[in-house]
Amino acid sequence: MAADEIRGTAQGTAPVPLSVLDLVTVGAGRTATDALRTGVAIAQLTESRGFHRYWVAEHHSMPGVASSSPAVILAHLAAHTSRIRLGSGGVMLPNHAPLVIAEQFGTLEAMAPGRIDLGLGRAPGTDGATAAALRRSDRLREGADDFPEQLRELTRFLDDDFPDGHPYRRIHAVPGPVQATSPGGVQSPHRPPVWLLGSSGFSARLAGSLGLPFAFAHHFSAQNTIPALDLYRESFRPSAVLDEPYALIGVSALATDDEKEARRQVRAAALNMIRLRTGRPGLVPTPEEAEAYEFSPMEEEFATSWNANVIHGTADEVRTGLDDLHKRTGADELMITGNAHSGDVRLRSYELIADAYGLPTATEVPTTSAPASAAAS
Repeated sequence: MAADEIRGTAQGTAPVPLSVLDLVTVGAGRTATDALRTGVAIAQLTESRGFHRYWVAEHHSMPGVASSSPAVILAHLAAHTSRIRLGSGGVMLPNHAPLVIAEQFGTLEAMAPGRIDLGLGRAPGTDGATAAALRRSDRLREGADDFPEQLRELTRFLDDDFPDGHPYRRIHAVPGPVQATSPGGVQSPHRPPVWLLGSSGFSARLAGSLGLPFAFAHHFSAQNTIPALDLYRESFRPSAVLDEPYALIGVSALATDDEKEARRQVRAAALNMIRLRTGRPGLVPTPEEAEAYEFSPMEEEFATSWNANVIHGTADEVRTGLDDLHKRTGADELMITGNAHSGDVRLRSYELIADAYGLPTATEVPTTSAPASAAAS
């Protein structure tokens, strides 16, 4: 696997490659169909402006998040884009049999050769009861503790290299390498790079020890960002995948045409998070609903603390915030998630950020960085 399937190239005046993490949020008065259409529009816009990759995250039982099936969404996006890398940020490995993930992402790789990333997390992406329903078991801690072994099994399926004598030696993930060994078989040289995701030190250390790229959830665990990145770099051992560490961080950022509007938008997003954290998940409220809502002192404190970690304001203010964050963390890539009630606001945010960094226009973006999606032809 070539490292250039992992590393991106900074565009314009951006300090590092810029990418997108989409939670496929559903606003009040909107449908999941609206949210998914917005996702396609964001993917097409950011592709046209030179963003490096676009990831979706697995969440469950959350009315305001329509990304419960990353592989399905990525297949749809592959049919509507041709260059931008597509991936999971992430698939929650303990929720699934490793063979199923290998088959799903092998299929995606066949649809969009050389453009698929497989980001893996060990959290459930939901509450304990929903995780138990997904896994048909209430032994949830065992799933997280078994993560390294599940990762090894998944990697074996992706590479089709179980050793002789292993009970899965004659089981193959298809599409996959086994097709090249069949009579007349021809197999793509690509296989999805595996990334480890985390919000603490566990996956940072594991990714480093295995020589894998690492994605850290700065957008909801900012206090752990620098310690986790330091641990990843200290633990890193060169591998066939990477000869040196490569870490991206997820960043909440929202740019609007004026600062006041940015504050209105992120306050509504904070109210949504308050409801989620207190067991009342729902659709993302409108800014008007948030303005009319009477925040308790505790809720006001949470909203202030939450939004302190959201880079928001005008395009110039967001650019400055992203630049400062890069300097503080030394991240190799910034993956921006712009949460707002309206899809139009989210689209405008990515457009403003692209303009602030002088990212290329559609006619300037290179088209030879990866093969075109078979699904898009």
